[in-house]
Amino acid sequence: MKQIISATINGTSCQDAIDDNLLLIDYLRKNKTLTGTKSGCDGGECGACTVLVNGQPRLSCITLAATCQNAEIETIEGESNNGRLSALQRAFHENLGTQCGFCTPGMIMAASGLLRDNPNPNDGEIRAALAGNLCRCTGYVKIIKSVRAAIGTSS
Repeated sequence: MKQIISATINGTSCQDAIDDNLLLIDYLRKNKTLTGTKSGCDGGECGACTVLVNGQPRLSCITLAATCQNAEIETIEGESNNGRLSALQRAFHENLGTQCGFCTPGMIMAASGLLRDNPNPNDGEIRAALAGNLCRCTGYVKIIKSVRAAIGTSS
Protein backbone atom coordinates (compact mmCIF):
# COMPACT_ATOMS: atom_id res chain seq x y z
CA MET A 1 0.00 0.00 0.00
CA LYS A 2 1.05 3.59 -0.53
CA GLN A 3 0.47 6.68 1.51
CA ILE A 4 1.32 10.35 1.26
CA ILE A 5 4.05 11.60 3.56
CA SER A 6 4.40 15.28 4.31
CA ALA A 7 7.63 16.35 5.92
CA THR A 8 10.22 19.08 5.95
CA ILE A 9 13.64 17.88 4.85
CA ASN A 10 16.58 20.21 5.40
CA GLY A 11 14.17 23.14 5.55
CA THR A 12 12.22 22.25 2.39
CA SER A 13 8.62 21.08 2.65
CA CYS A 14 7.73 18.04 0.58
CA GLN A 15 4.96 15.56 -0.07
CA ASP A 16 5.55 12.18 -1.61
CA ALA A 17 3.63 8.98 -2.20
CA ILE A 18 5.60 6.20 -0.50
CA ASP A 19 5.18 2.51 0.22
CA ASP A 20 4.11 1.75 3.78
CA ASN A 21 7.26 -0.32 4.36
CA LEU A 22 9.77 2.19 2.93
CA LEU A 23 12.64 2.83 5.30
CA LEU A 24 13.65 6.40 6.00
CA ILE A 25 17.16 5.80 4.66
CA ASP A 26 15.78 4.58 1.34
CA TYR A 27 13.35 7.49 1.15
CA LEU A 28 16.20 9.95 1.71
CA ARG A 29 18.75 8.28 -0.56
CA LYS A 30 16.52 7.08 -3.41
CA ASN A 31 13.48 9.34 -3.42
CA LYS A 32 15.24 12.54 -2.35
CA THR A 33 18.76 11.76 -3.67
CA LEU A 34 20.29 12.79 -0.33
CA THR A 35 23.13 10.27 -0.41
CA GLY A 36 25.19 11.73 2.43
CA THR A 37 23.31 9.47 4.83
CA LYS A 38 25.16 6.15 4.72
CA SER A 39 23.88 2.61 5.05
CA GLY A 40 26.35 0.64 7.13
CA CYS A 41 24.70 -2.28 8.83
CA ASP A 42 21.00 -2.13 7.90
CA GLY A 43 20.22 -3.17 11.46
CA GLY A 44 20.56 -0.11 13.67
CA GLU A 45 23.94 -1.14 15.06
CA CYS A 46 26.52 1.21 13.51
CA GLY A 47 24.98 4.71 13.45
CA ALA A 48 26.23 5.60 9.95
CA CYS A 49 22.63 6.35 8.95
CA THR A 50 21.92 8.81 11.79
CA VAL A 51 19.72 11.75 10.85
CA LEU A 52 17.79 14.18 13.01
CA VAL A 53 14.03 13.84 13.24
CA ASN A 54 12.47 16.75 15.08
CA GLY A 55 15.94 17.62 16.36
CA GLN A 56 16.66 14.18 17.82
CA PRO A 57 19.10 11.59 16.42
CA ARG A 58 17.34 8.70 14.70
CA LEU A 59 18.70 5.64 12.93
CA SER A 60 17.20 5.90 9.47
CA CYS A 61 17.90 2.26 8.58
CA ILE A 62 15.36 1.03 11.14
CA THR A 63 12.86 3.88 10.91
CA LEU A 64 9.87 3.65 8.60
CA ALA A 65 9.54 6.81 6.56
CA ALA A 66 5.79 6.81 7.27
CA THR A 67 6.50 7.37 10.98
CA CYS A 68 8.01 10.73 10.07
CA GLN A 69 4.71 12.25 8.98
CA ASN A 70 4.84 16.04 9.52
CA ALA A 71 8.36 15.75 10.93
CA GLU A 72 11.39 17.97 10.45
CA ILE A 73 14.10 15.73 9.04
CA GLU A 74 17.70 16.88 8.82
CA THR A 75 20.51 15.12 7.00
CA ILE A 76 24.19 15.89 6.65
CA GLU A 77 23.39 17.87 3.50
CA GLY A 78 21.38 20.27 5.66
CA GLU A 79 24.29 20.97 8.00
CA SER A 80 26.05 23.31 5.60
CA ASN A 81 24.67 26.75 4.84
CA ASN A 82 24.97 28.09 1.29
CA GLY A 83 27.96 25.83 0.67
CA ARG A 84 29.70 26.83 3.90
CA LEU A 85 30.55 24.05 6.32
CA SER A 86 28.89 24.07 9.71
CA ALA A 87 31.07 24.44 12.81
CA LEU A 88 30.91 20.67 13.35
CA GLN A 89 31.79 19.84 9.76
CA ARG A 90 34.69 22.29 9.81
CA ALA A 91 35.91 20.97 13.18
CA PHE A 92 35.86 17.36 11.94
CA HIS A 93 37.89 18.43 8.90
CA GLU A 94 40.40 20.58 10.79
CA ASN A 95 40.91 18.15 13.69
CA LEU A 96 41.17 14.99 11.59
CA GLY A 97 37.97 13.55 13.07
CA THR A 98 37.45 11.83 9.74
CA GLN A 99 39.46 8.90 8.49
CA CYS A 100 37.71 7.06 5.65
CA GLY A 101 34.69 9.34 6.14
CA PHE A 102 31.99 6.68 5.98
CA CYS A 103 30.81 7.12 9.57
CA THR A 104 31.29 10.89 9.58
CA PRO A 105 27.80 11.98 8.47
CA GLY A 106 26.21 9.92 11.24
CA MET A 107 28.75 11.14 13.79
CA ILE A 108 28.13 14.77 12.87
CA MET A 109 24.36 14.37 12.99
CA ALA A 110 24.51 12.63 16.39
CA ALA A 111 26.82 15.38 17.69
CA SER A 112 24.53 18.05 16.25
CA GLY A 113 21.60 16.55 18.15
CA LEU A 114 23.66 16.55 21.34
CA LEU A 115 24.76 20.17 20.95
CA ARG A 116 21.17 21.33 20.47
CA ASP A 117 20.22 19.83 23.82
CA ASN A 118 23.50 20.51 25.58
CA PRO A 119 25.62 23.29 24.05
CA ASN A 120 28.59 22.63 26.34
CA PRO A 121 28.88 18.89 26.96
CA ASN A 122 31.79 17.31 28.77
CA ASP A 123 33.76 14.44 27.25
CA GLY A 124 31.61 11.82 28.96
CA GLU A 125 28.44 13.36 27.57
CA ILE A 126 29.97 13.50 24.09
CA ARG A 127 31.00 9.85 24.34
CA ALA A 128 27.51 8.87 25.52
CA ALA A 129 25.86 10.77 22.65
CA LEU A 130 28.14 9.07 20.11
CA ALA A 131 28.00 5.62 21.71
CA GLY A 132 25.71 4.30 18.97
CA ASN A 133 28.05 5.45 16.19
CA LEU A 134 30.85 3.10 15.27
CA CYS A 135 34.08 4.13 13.59
CA ARG A 136 36.36 1.36 12.43
CA CYS A 137 39.24 3.69 11.54
CA THR A 138 39.92 5.84 14.61
CA GLY A 139 40.24 5.49 18.34
CA TYR A 140 37.57 8.20 18.77
CA VAL A 141 40.09 10.63 20.32
CA LYS A 142 40.04 12.92 17.28
CA ILE A 143 36.27 12.60 16.98
CA ILE A 144 35.81 13.80 20.58
CA LYS A 145 38.39 16.53 19.93
CA SER A 146 36.43 17.61 16.85
CA VAL A 147 33.18 17.98 18.80
CA ARG A 148 35.01 19.92 21.52
CA ALA A 149 36.58 22.19 18.88
CA ALA A 150 33.15 22.88 17.35
CA ILE A 151 32.00 24.32 20.67
CA GLY A 152 35.22 26.21 21.21
CA THR A 153 36.60 24.18 24.09
CA SER A 154 39.33 21.62 24.49
CA SER A 155 40.15 19.15 27.18
